[in-house]
Amino acid sequence: MGFILSKPMNENMKNQKEFMLMNSRLQLERQLIMQNEMRERQMAMQIAWSREFLKYFGTFFGIVAISLTAGTVKRKKPALLIPIVPLGFIFTYQYDLAYGTLLQRMKGEAENILDTEKSNLQLPRGMITFESLEKARKEQSKFFIDK
Repeated sequence: MGFILSKPMNENMKNQKEFMLMNSRLQLERQLIMQNEMRERQMAMQIAWSREFLKYFGTFFGIVAISLTAGTVKRKKPALLIPIVPLGFIFTYQYDLAYGTLLQRMKGEAENILDTEKSNLQLPRGMITFESLEKARKEQSKFFIDK
């Protein structure tokens, strides 16, 4: 009689394990999709910020360039044009970040680092483990009771 009841129970347990595996896989996929969505939104905000900053800095750069050029012509002192050089580099960098290929170049360099310089990415003392977290928690906890 025990054999008659155990066969459906074993089948039920097998179905339950398959369901749990499928459910955990689905949950993991959803988490990965959500993390990617958040990353894409953060990147979009950074690009939008760069473009907005470029508008203001571009206006500032234009006013400074015109003013310094006018001052140079009026006073006949070419040294007044010197601040345009570093401001020009900053403007070019911001433009490249907002509308150019800087992000693609950075992505390529990051992929290169991941492929060829893996040792530079390792954490000190290795990967964090549950045991190391528990040890730190026990050391910091004033109310720890070990059972």
